[in-house]
Amino acid sequence: MLVVRYAIYFSPAKDHPLTEAASRWLGRNAFSGAQHDDHDAYAEMTEEPRRYGFHATLKAPFELAEKYSELDLVAAVEQFAAGQSAFDIPRIVVGALGPFFALVPDRTYQPLQDFAAEIVDYFDRFRAPLSETDIARRRPQNLTESQRQNLSLWGYPHVMDDFRFHMTLTGRIDENDAPAIRDVLSARFSEFVDRPLTISGLALFIEKTRGEPFTVHRWHPLGQQPKKDADP
Repeated sequence: MLVVRYAIYFSPAKDHPLTEAASRWLGRNAFSGAQHDDHDAYAEMTEEPRRYGFHATLKAPFELAEKYSELDLVAAVEQFAAGQSAFDIPRIVVGALGPFFALVPDRTYQPLQDFAAEIVDYFDRFRAPLSETDIARRRPQNLTESQRQNLSLWGYPHVMDDFRFHMTLTGRIDENDAPAIRDVLSARFSEFVDRPLTISGLALFIEKTRGEPFTVHRWHPLGQQPKKDADP
């Protein structure tokens, strides 16, 4: 039996320069599936984020609740995106979140926090309850009390007050290697850091079976009404 999972992520549009630069860094484009070998020297450290594709998690991967279909979810994402307005993160930087690197805001930005929280809440009805295996995979014994509550309520620990927007660029980096990798990333993404990033759309990603790469199933711009077919 196939176990499909969906996720609601932020990603720049398919043709955005950051999408291209990050896809080439990670080695895979989540929109097209194209493989890239531009940065093979770093392929080991990008292996984990490569599977998920370039993104920022808003609603973490979930199986669909039984009463909803994929068409229901697609329609809901489209409708939600149409009712939102695009906005800017004032400044993004290369930052470290524990042992891995990501593109992150230079500070907490409340409109972004509120946007992420609304998505977690709005789409939770589509999420099937976590299995015991999935709960164990999150190692609740290592989480804070608020993160354990988030895992129980929302199916993911890093939401609401524990949310931090990040677009992952590496897996775990050894502490001794971190300064050099930061320099590499700062150079590679120099045209995108220390400037605004527009939250312009929502991407519905899909993992067709557990362990497969996530791909972009639909990308919806914020604040644009769905296009209707023209009359014949």
